[in-house]
Amino acid sequence: MTGPAPLRLFVAVAPPAAARASLAEALAPLRGAPGAPRWGDPARWHLTLLFLGAVPPELLPGLTAAVGAAVAPTPPATLRLAGAGRFGPRRRPQVLWAGVDGDVGVLADLAARLAGAARGLGLPVEDRPFRPHLTLGRWDPRRPADADLPDRLAGHRGPSWPVREVSLVRSSAGRHDPLGTWPVG
Repeated sequence: MTGPAPLRLFVAVAPPAAARASLAEALAPLRGAPGAPRWGDPARWHLTLLFLGAVPPELLPGLTAAVGAAVAPTPPATLRLAGAGRFGPRRRPQVLWAGVDGDVGVLADLAARLAGAARGLGLPVEDRPFRPHLTLGRWDPRRPADADLPDRLAGHRGPSWPVREVSLVRSSAGRHDPLGTWPVG
């Protein structure tokens, strides 16, 4: 007999509707471009602070408490979506992303506290530097890709917005459901 299935979890900040709308408007001319990636749904755009992947359900209460404790000392922060880039080499780009300006140091510190909290629970955490970004789309490796598309968003500067909350989110069947939310500042 097996136990409950693991939960696919991440911790994130969601930009407000005005910031998402501004970015969606800047992105509109690129959506049908040859070599464009598979675009993500703007309603689900978020800034991932910690990706956890599969988490055993019995760890959820401890994780929820640890995330709350990590978020609690976070000072007020203001961000804006600005510019773009890609992950992966030019010949085989993987992810098209929007950049983040503003109090990114606050986000980096929070991401480090969240990673420490997850490690303290025995959860595996990727050991790489935090790079704040918002994933816009992913290129299919079997299709031609235009690695220059991010350059066309280089001048984008969306509206500034205060970070109001951080959420622990479950990802399941293409849906994102918050399991807990904590105020910032």
